[in-house]
Amino acid sequence: MAHQDQAPSGVPLLDVNRDNAPHREEFIEALTEVLDSGRFLFGPDVTELETELAGYCQVPNVVGCASGSDALLLALMALNIGPGDEVIVPSFTFFASVSCITRLGATPVFADICPGTFNIDPESIESLITDQTKAIIPVHLFGQCAEIDRICQIASGHDIPVVEDAAQAIGAAYNSRPAGSWGTVGCFSFYPTKNLGGMGDGGMMTSCDAAFADRLRLFAGHGMRPRYYHQVVGINSRLDTFQAAVLRVKLRHLGDAIENRSTIADRYDRLLTESGLVDNGEITLPVRDSNAFHVWNQYAIRVENGRRDELRSYLAERKVGSEIYYPIPMHQQQCFEGMDFRHNGLAETEKASLEVLNLPIFPSLTEAEQCRVIEVIGSFYAVAAKAAA
Repeated sequence: MAHQDQAPSGVPLLDVNRDNAPHREEFIEALTEVLDSGRFLFGPDVTELETELAGYCQVPNVVGCASGSDALLLALMALNIGPGDEVIVPSFTFFASVSCITRLGATPVFADICPGTFNIDPESIESLITDQTKAIIPVHLFGQCAEIDRICQIASGHDIPVVEDAAQAIGAAYNSRPAGSWGTVGCFSFYPTKNLGGMGDGGMMTSCDAAFADRLRLFAGHGMRPRYYHQVVGINSRLDTFQAAVLRVKLRHLGDAIENRSTIADRYDRLLTESGLVDNGEITLPVRDSNAFHVWNQYAIRVENGRRDELRSYLAERKVGSEIYYPIPMHQQQCFEGMDFRHNGLAETEKASLEVLNLPIFPSLTEAEQCRVIEVIGSFYAVAAKAAA
């Protein structure tokens, strides 16, 4: 680990091992208990985790499942989404937000995003609603909630269920109300890179409706109740006990991890502003919704003037990690070619895909590493200015 006064030679995009290292003995103890119990599925850690997460997310019902992708699919299955139905979703998102719709034979309808936060635009949603609209999937992107109060208000006026894609947003809130507690169901991912990340795949669903939560659990267990009697055609999607044990350890430290991420984001804002690159229009900082509590799963800048890819290559050559979330919006993906979907203009989505660049952010990222990121970004623009002179 680089110390504060050391200039690191390279900066990783993320370092899961470094983040996990302080809790190694806690992990070993928790995993040993599962190993000795032999209860690798439906073990007590699963039930305990669901209870702890219900308290954390301020919802009465939590259902574990095998992944965030499964959480979204199960939510739509439980809502009886199928052929002829439309589901409104952003195109600027991860594939799973949309594939859950098409897997069930339904049709995605793509809403545009707000240019500041990259989150789905409520007014775009409202303009796209028809009698065929059977669900809305707002994505709480990069760790900041969409305008979920307004979205739920719009949905309620048309009696349309809201499925919160909170895969990147555990711990986030809007108007002090947690992500996953607003809609009919909230869908979360425990992929290792998430703020609450396991050591493999995992996910969960939240709901304030006990009957709907029970329906989610039914669909996640092959629709089987009692054993070998199948009420519906479900899937096999379980959160295994090893992952639950790991996540219970991580949950105890989630508050500190989010606080560290927030400190890092604040420092990026300050360093990038001090560099002069914001004032001269080269870089746009992430926009913070004043009503949102941001948990900074990603720190996403905009690189203006068509120079995003050039800057990313420059960073990579100097061993500074970065990523593009997301370079190809969903409506332009090859697998959806020829699909008959509606939208009302996706100019902001397409612009974001050409400009967004995600910088390293993880709880144990050091100040020296951040300074190195900014140094390399500044060097890129200095070299370019010199060449242009």
